[in-house]
Amino acid sequence: MSAGAVSGSNEAGTSQSQDTGRLRILQVSGSAAGGVRAHLADCARILASDGHDVIVEAPVSVLDGLDVAPARAEALEIGPRPSIGDTLAVARLRRLGRRAHAVHAHGLRAGALAALALGRRRRGRTRLVVTLHNLTVGGRLTSLVGEGLEGLIASRADLVLAVSPDLAERAKDLGAPRVELAVIPAPAAQPPSDASSPAPEAPEGAWPQDSARVLTVARLAPQKGLPLLLDAAAILSYEVDAGRLPAFAWALAGDGPGREKAAERITAEHLPVSLLGRRTDATGLMEAADVVVQTSLWEGQPLTIQEALRTGVAIVATDVGGTAVTARGGAVLVAPEARAIADALATLLTDPEARSRAQQNAREAAQKLPGHDDLAAQLRQAVLAQD
Repeated sequence: MSAGAVSGSNEAGTSQSQDTGRLRILQVSGSAAGGVRAHLADCARILASDGHDVIVEAPVSVLDGLDVAPARAEALEIGPRPSIGDTLAVARLRRLGRRAHAVHAHGLRAGALAALALGRRRRGRTRLVVTLHNLTVGGRLTSLVGEGLEGLIASRADLVLAVSPDLAERAKDLGAPRVELAVIPAPAAQPPSDASSPAPEAPEGAWPQDSARVLTVARLAPQKGLPLLLDAAAILSYEVDAGRLPAFAWALAGDGPGREKAAERITAEHLPVSLLGRRTDATGLMEAADVVVQTSLWEGQPLTIQEALRTGVAIVATDVGGTAVTARGGAVLVAPEARAIADALATLLTDPEARSRAQQNAREAAQKLPGHDDLAAQLRQAVLAQD
């Protein structure tokens, strides 16, 4: 665990009086990984660096190795599903919330528990800001629970920050008084690529020789549309066999619960897809790829697309959630359908001019990506507001 990450479960320091201009802010999260976890840390660091007393309340699994300094952190277990521990979490957030200027909760579970802890909107109540990071996906019961949590948040939050336009519209429809699109900073900029330079060498084990290089970087989970990816690969493989498309190899970097089933299908259908597993060289893979493909069924503001824009690679992505907002014209957007993905990919693999235009579009869009200064500006208005 990073130095200063967890200060323990006692509430030492929470009774300090607030200095003039120095506010106490709680950053609250339930289970989180990837971009959500990174965003939590960004918010905490930015506000603490402004001189405010920031306390991160999140599960140990989220805080482990998470650098939030100069903010403090305390373990608060909020699981992915309702449990008896929610009562304790609400009680703790109620105690801490009384002494805070604002509570900024991340996700439906943390947002709903904070809403229960702080009560209804009223003059003088601690300010509640909730960032919605994900669309509730699942069966009828899961959807009903998710809608209930969204409704609770909409009725009690002073401000809802949504990572995608569809989440923002849902919050407005449920009666949230104020909704904004959340700012999700792009990864650190890479040195600009030279379009006239030779293609980078492929990282070892990523693609075979003498084939076009297709890449997807994603967790192997239902939201990422793995069956769509394999369907598109099957369509393109047929085109190769018919002599209408050059040979290609599709590398999939990432791991997750869908790996075994995907591997079985790849083997059974002889698909030109290789499962690379978890990789730490995503940027290098993107730089060496001819096309990066996202086949997700839903996304907020995908960091993978931001990273691909930074490398200036041609991109095909499903037009879902906040992908269009993130891509800013730098990706070929298609419906989440296998044929649409395959057709767009085939065009980029066979038409050098189309691929060159897509690369240029990516480089231009990368210049428009938000940074940490943009997030800081939003946080100062959203979390520190005095209304």
